[in-house]
Amino acid sequence: MPVTRRPIERIKAMIAEGRLRPGDRLPTERDLAHEFEVSRSSMREAVRTLTTLGVLEVRHGAGVYVSSLRPADLLETFSVLAEISQGDTLIEVLQVRRMLEPAATALAAARATDAQLERVGAILDRISSGSGGRETVAADLTFHQAIVQITGNATLAAINEGLSSRTFNARVWRGHCADGQAARLRQDHERIYQALLARDPDAARAAATMHVMEVERWLRADLETATAEEAAAPGAAEAG
Repeated sequence: MPVTRRPIERIKAMIAEGRLRPGDRLPTERDLAHEFEVSRSSMREAVRTLTTLGVLEVRHGAGVYVSSLRPADLLETFSVLAEISQGDTLIEVLQVRRMLEPAATALAAARATDAQLERVGAILDRISSGSGGRETVAADLTFHQAIVQITGNATLAAINEGLSSRTFNARVWRGHCADGQAARLRQDHERIYQALLARDPDAARAAATMHVMEVERWLRADLETATAEEAAAPGAAEAG
């Protein structure tokens, strides 16, 4: 195991075993380096890595502490995946969403309160009245996040948010608007909402599955078009 990796694993083990709890202050860098039998520079790098991951937080002048360990904080760096993924990797991200979102939406249909459904309905109104621009994109993301939050599972909500990309969502809406298919996306959201209102988990699961599959279908077609255009571009043959 690399030298820097050893103190990272030791600190994680201390947290997992309950020896360090959220909000606890870590021993000094010197004491930890001595306990873990690593250099202070390796210890410093380990703390830096765990801070980036949201496990630790440095309070200037006060020391290093275990963070609150909230799923949203620990999975924050996970959101980079959806934002920068392209091509086949982006399709894989959608495939993971197709596994998670329908299950979450079905659970939400079984658990939703009237107040929660009212909030989702208000968000849907923003999607329905939008022109497909920035406000529509934001409402779309909020719509799905609000549904997953109904499950009461903070880890699932954090993962779902990490798999959602504002940049990609904007691309989907632009593409559908350009093709005259924006109404199709709005209908998808309406079907999901109606299933939630009916508190029908099976219908909610089906509606959510259809929606993600529609986005995946569009992405595959968009990627194929981009590949064909790139191949037909002047100079492509010479470059090959």
